[in-house]
Amino acid sequence: MDKISSGIKDLDRLIENLSIGDNVVWEVDSGTSFELFIQNFVSQSFEENQNVIYVSFNKSPHSVLQQIGTAPSQETFILLDCFTSGKGKNDRAFIKFYENYSGTNVIKVDTPSNIAHFTNVLNSLEDNLPSGNRYIFDSLTGMQDLWGDENSTYKFFTYICPRLYDLGTVAYWILEKEAHSQAFKANLRHITQVVLELYKRKDKLYLKAVKLEGRSHREAFKPHLYEIDGKSILIVPTRKDLFFDIGTKIKELRTKIGMSQKELADKVDLTPSFISQLENNQINPSLNSFIQICNVLGVNSSALLEEKNSEDAQWLIKKEIIFSHLSLNEHGLKGYDIVKNGNVSGTLIVFEPHTKIERPFIPAIGTKLIYVLKGNLSVVINNKGKILRSGDSLYLKEEVPSLWKNEGGDTAELLLLCS
Repeated sequence: MDKISSGIKDLDRLIENLSIGDNVVWEVDSGTSFELFIQNFVSQSFEENQNVIYVSFNKSPHSVLQQIGTAPSQETFILLDCFTSGKGKNDRAFIKFYENYSGTNVIKVDTPSNIAHFTNVLNSLEDNLPSGNRYIFDSLTGMQDLWGDENSTYKFFTYICPRLYDLGTVAYWILEKEAHSQAFKANLRHITQVVLELYKRKDKLYLKAVKLEGRSHREAFKPHLYEIDGKSILIVPTRKDLFFDIGTKIKELRTKIGMSQKELADKVDLTPSFISQLENNQINPSLNSFIQICNVLGVNSSALLEEKNSEDAQWLIKKEIIFSHLSLNEHGLKGYDIVKNGNVSGTLIVFEPHTKIERPFIPAIGTKLIYVLKGNLSVVINNKGKILRSGDSLYLKEEVPSLWKNEGGDTAELLLLCS
């Protein structure tokens, strides 16, 4: 089967490229910059001298042309405008576009709410073009809004999707996840060849495959961080040093102590199915579940996360790894394990602004060196109060502070070394 590029190298590697005939449904959350995936695909199509038919239900012609930029020729790019007489309600502001536009590659569909009329316009356009065109349907959600219900949109999709496949096209279909029922999305997934999901969690952007027909690579079905760099999209490599083969390690520890999957699942309040998928590296555990599993298996979470195959794993600890090792989290106080072994432990302690802690949270036994990395803190030791500023240190043997307070409006940070 012929392979083509999405215009994004990282995506091509992840999903083993697009294939001729693919209908690609993008299930997107707001704020995921899905338009950039479209722009890169369109630019790549232009480079390959392929015609692009852009079917717009959600944006005015002026907005679409601004988004796409300059096409090599008017014959290369055709915009099928279903917005102006659809959601645009033939408003004067949108109609004026046609008074000022001298091109011939924008076609206004007069009654896009009439599905039969729209389908005829689309088919007539395809019949007059060579095979192998690229399609963008900017909004399945916009179709549903205009046509009144999911059933009408689904019937259209079940007709046009196989037709485009047989014509050897590649089509992008954009769907807003929260605007459709689970049944509707499941039905589309059954028909289409590729389903990709874009979502946002705590200001981070993620991509994962939901369906990849004809591909053997399974890595795409795991969540992958992606970043925006101008108009480029970079998919962040999976952090192998954090969850690389973590399931295999858990399985080895579990079998070593003679514990069944069901016994482990019961002890951490998970299902045996979850443990099975985890041990096969099909899913990653939440931080809370991971810590519980480590406790039950009697292993330090930091030790389990170490990846010893890396040449620099023994001496380089990147900040991303440090901030993934949350060991303390309460009332504005957080602790992140840097290193923890039998001889020494290092922890990054973070105080949120104005946090006050009136209890010991560092070990009472052993020697402690505390260095103030950032901020101002007051501390009480043996009923004596002191102010610690950035660059100050505490050297403690058996003493343990009974009170800590972040005196400033900014975050304060400490480096705690224990031996």
